[in-house]
Amino acid sequence: MNNQDVLSKQQISDYLKDLPHWREVPGAIAAVFQAKTSASAIELFSDIAGAAEMDQHHPDVDWRYDKVFVTTTSHDAGGMVTTRDIALASKISEHAEALGIAARPELISVVEVCVDSDAPRKIAAQWAAGLGYRVMEDGSLVDPHRRLPAIWFQETASPNPNRLHLDIWGPYSESAGVLDRLREHQLALDEQQAPSFVVATDVQGNRFCLCTEQDR
Repeated sequence: MNNQDVLSKQQISDYLKDLPHWREVPGAIAAVFQAKTSASAIELFSDIAGAAEMDQHHPDVDWRYDKVFVTTTSHDAGGMVTTRDIALASKISEHAEALGIAARPELISVVEVCVDSDAPRKIAAQWAAGLGYRVMEDGSLVDPHRRLPAIWFQETASPNPNRLHLDIWGPYSESAGVLDRLREHQLALDEQQAPSFVVATDVQGNRFCLCTEQDR
């Protein structure tokens, strides 16, 4: 397989069986590593930079004290996952293991702002102009620097009166605990589309969706 090849969802799932530190998120794969010290976390950060330079394939890396958050996607393939991402993820995991740094997949999370609309493409460019975002092929908006949440326009013939909600992406393997916490706080849960997503509604009618990589 050529390193430029975009992977199907099934291929990503198959590859990730051999990469237990990593999970699929929208348009990418992600991992979180927690070191015993901030110095060790910085060392992993440095190792990731070295691997990225060697492969000429650069992930998004966020260092927060003793934790390193990593997301990799192929920008030149339209923000899709390719075999280059899989190869780089494998090297990053090897570096983490060599440093004795543990993976924390339960901390993987991606937040999108979702807007209900009966004509998404009429408003996507307007939002992009205000935010300085890039319009993707599917009509969603992405921060070109990949720092701020993506915007997703959900097409619906009858938009909800509350048109804005958050899509909160997390690993399916961790979703049961999140749903249990929401039940404890007495949110109304619509699980008709689970495990793809569950719609949570608070006591004032505000919604957010808990999304996973399953059945998407």
